[in-house]
Amino acid sequence: MPVLHNRISSQELKQKLMEDTTPRTTLSFYQYFPIQNPQEFRDYLYKNLVALEVLGRIYVAKEGINAQISVASAHFEEMKNFLYQIPYLENLRLNVAVDDDGKSFWVLKIKVRDKIVADGIGDPNFSMENKGGYVNAQQMNTLLNDEHTVVIDMRNHYEYEVGHFQNALEIPSDTFREQLPMAVEMMKGKEDKNIIMYCTGGIRCEKASAYMLHNGFKNVFHLEGGIINYAQQIKKENLPSKFIGKNFVFDNRLGERITEDIIATCHQCGNKCDTHVNCKNDGCHLLFIQCKECAEAFNDCCSNECKDTIHLPIERQKEIRKGVDNGNMVFNKSKSRLRPRLNEINKEK
Repeated sequence: MPVLHNRISSQELKQKLMEDTTPRTTLSFYQYFPIQNPQEFRDYLYKNLVALEVLGRIYVAKEGINAQISVASAHFEEMKNFLYQIPYLENLRLNVAVDDDGKSFWVLKIKVRDKIVADGIGDPNFSMENKGGYVNAQQMNTLLNDEHTVVIDMRNHYEYEVGHFQNALEIPSDTFREQLPMAVEMMKGKEDKNIIMYCTGGIRCEKASAYMLHNGFKNVFHLEGGIINYAQQIKKENLPSKFIGKNFVFDNRLGERITEDIIATCHQCGNKCDTHVNCKNDGCHLLFIQCKECAEAFNDCCSNECKDTIHLPIERQKEIRKGVDNGNMVFNKSKSRLRPRLNEINKEK
């Protein structure tokens, strides 16, 4: 039986990708549909996609598929045809990246999960079959000018911080499972409003729209294909952008520019900046916003403590990291978690 996982180290694969000049296309897609045997489907996908030089992150569950990938541009059509021949994926919308250097992923990982989006929903009567209506870019722009419309951002704080739709409501949490009941609570007393929900590529806001309908709201919509598809549509149709700033993405790019507006600030000096980085200290790996000047001053680290650590011998760094669980420091930066670290940084300056 063929090996259905990677056997080369992630570091080697990343180096290989950075040196490779082959044009690649970054894209994402998702679909809610029943999968009887997720593990079998996962192995089928891996075998075929690795042959097409696909890299990226794919989650498979009984409720469907969620994928963020890149593919050698020469294999794009072949990959699309492969996906389209799978039942329920015919004519699947593929969200092609807006600002793409082809260096988004360097390994293919396909994992079986309980759900493609962790939602915390335990009600057996909840169903994705009853979901909000789609709105395209033109409709989104029109509804945003309507005083009876409320736009809700279903992304995390660090995503909202660098870019969002004008007048969009932020739900102050960094987990989707917490945001769902919070959205219901926030909208109590506004049942007569048009509710538009949006996210990066559509997967979270589609489920959120179904959850709102499940909780008795009537006029619920969600942005088709999320911010990525919106950005492609306004470019193609020459429409004004109601989204301002940068769209955070969960790959090596950490963001794609939608408009030239910079609405965030460096977490170390407070100057205008919207560049996300991970702290260079592997024992920290904090995700934060850092300008070029601070990157130089702190050696790509978030604090003087981490700056000092990266200059220690590798064995000493490993000793310091022992027993430290830093997994939750990646893509999980609520204001409450980030603030103590920033206070520490400001004292050091």
